[in-house]
Amino acid sequence: MFYKSLTSKLFLLFIISVPNVAQAWQFDYDRFSFKLNGYGTIGVLEPKDIKPDFVGDWRLRGQVNYAAASNHVLGLVYAIDAASVDEDKYIREVFGFWESSNFGRIEFGLTDSVARKLGVGLPDVGGLRVNDKPLFYKKIRPDGPVISDTTLTTGRSALRLNIVSLPTNFMQYGISFAGLTDNYDYAIDAGLKIRQPDGKVKTAFAFGASFMDKPNDYRTDAYTPVVNADWRAQVSAGMNIQYNSWIWGLTARLIYDENPIGPVSDGLAVGTGISYDLLKYSISLSYIFSDTGIWNRGVKDYIDNTIIGSFRYKYSENVDGWTSIGFTSDTPFVSAGIRVVF
Repeated sequence: MFYKSLTSKLFLLFIISVPNVAQAWQFDYDRFSFKLNGYGTIGVLEPKDIKPDFVGDWRLRGQVNYAAASNHVLGLVYAIDAASVDEDKYIREVFGFWESSNFGRIEFGLTDSVARKLGVGLPDVGGLRVNDKPLFYKKIRPDGPVISDTTLTTGRSALRLNIVSLPTNFMQYGISFAGLTDNYDYAIDAGLKIRQPDGKVKTAFAFGASFMDKPNDYRTDAYTPVVNADWRAQVSAGMNIQYNSWIWGLTARLIYDENPIGPVSDGLAVGTGISYDLLKYSISLSYIFSDTGIWNRGVKDYIDNTIIGSFRYKYSENVDGWTSIGFTSDTPFVSAGIRVVF
């Protein structure tokens, strides 16, 4: 079968990766605290009838906090990851924040919008980054434009102000303002999350909306063309329901561009998934449907269906191994690797 050659490669990856386990590093001094954490993934992805390819993913995040008063914290965050480096950007996030136990949180800098941060993703136990610019599309380029991310996003390339409330009565909400970029005049995002974390059945519902004025050579989805239009509007919704060790998720994102120039990159993405945990073992099954070009009758829609099943075994608190089998863009594939979290 087309995945037989993975066995020897994964054994080598296991030998290399497992000894390199590290704990999250935190240092406290007086009113200051510094924390560094992240993860690293190495593996192999083999599409049918195509040579196996190396899969690498990682993220590093540092945060400095200063306790200015009993209920006020000032902080600074810097993060970098493989997805940002792939786009020749050496910053995933860099922003300052003020947090109050009476009010909520204010962030300013290069970071995700409130709609993105309050969103919910699909259950996934693999190592292919299903909820953020999936790695399988990096190795298996789709034949057309795919909206692979079902959570609303407006990127991290513009200066942004996020204002987020405290979780009150199981509800949290916020608003974002972004601008000072060559890719659009301004963007406004809003998000709402409603959670019920207690009881036998735990739930989370998320809603997001966004308006962007005059997008210009703008793109946040790695597998769609850049957009030039009068304006862009987005809405998203998602839910996660947990019952014992079962988690079911359902997410959707709708994008509309007004008077787009050039290739279309708006449309609809819907995803659903389920996962189950048993001691050190976890399994998940995810499905994503993408339909690009639904608003423009002058072009044919491009439809993509992606199905991924994943299995994970947790060797220790910091190290796990995963394997995934999937089908996307008419190409079946198998992938496996080792992940180290610190």
